[in-house]
Amino acid sequence: MSTASAAPVRSRRVRGAGLGVAAWLIGLLFFLPIAWMALTSFHSEADAATNPPSWAAALTLDGYREFFGVGGGASPWPALINSTVASLASTLCVLLLALPAAYALSIRPVKKWTDVLFFFLSTKMLPVVAGLLPIYLFAKSTDFLDNIWLLVILYTSMNLPIAVWMMQSFLAEVPVAVIEAAHLDGARLPTILARVVAPIAAPGIAATALICFIFSWNELLFARVLTGVVAETAPVFLTGFITSQGLFLAKVCAASLVISLPVLAAGFAAQDKLVQGLSLGAVK
Repeated sequence: MSTASAAPVRSRRVRGAGLGVAAWLIGLLFFLPIAWMALTSFHSEADAATNPPSWAAALTLDGYREFFGVGGGASPWPALINSTVASLASTLCVLLLALPAAYALSIRPVKKWTDVLFFFLSTKMLPVVAGLLPIYLFAKSTDFLDNIWLLVILYTSMNLPIAVWMMQSFLAEVPVAVIEAAHLDGARLPTILARVVAPIAAPGIAATALICFIFSWNELLFARVLTGVVAETAPVFLTGFITSQGLFLAKVCAASLVISLPVLAAGFAAQDKLVQGLSLGAVK
């Protein structure tokens, strides 16, 4: 290989190595707060409150014991179960409603479908606080306060617009010839959606489901105002550790880490589907 042709190759290698190092540094920058929170959760309250933090302090599980109510405190399991029910049920409802809507907007001819998508997205432009009081009054008048199914309905309505918008771009990649062949074989619409469209668009559906699950799991404002004891969710339970007596940093970090684990586990388990789904339609 001549010197002239070897120079561009070395330049590309150096550029690639530089981009790799930059990517690792950015990744570590995002990972550092999580590592700090995890380490702090294993410290005692006295060591966690030191400034600057004591990295070499003795490790303990007291924060996790207090979070799980070993010392006589409130148990987090009802709140975790409520969050799981609200997140999974609302995500399932969103998928069942968004799939036919996205199918109609992407595969079936719909006039001014871009206006329809803009209408869906415009519903997300309303500040959440603006709709909080009417929803609270409605829930109070219908005896629906402190009810987990009220959160399921709210989370479904909140996530449905973004789910339709996402799945429309995913379903646009489904070959029309496959759907037409299913029609010729006598398949009805539910069969086509379940056995033809859903398997082909599985990565996009998985990405949409994961995002809706994360949004539902992390939602705090509606859950804080509309629930009390029976339907309390995990984020609301977490805010109970911040009291007038002070901020118990180690216990808060332990609770935050435990509450974040379901989302992290779901993201790790579906990371391949998430990458495939989010990259659908990126290259034409």
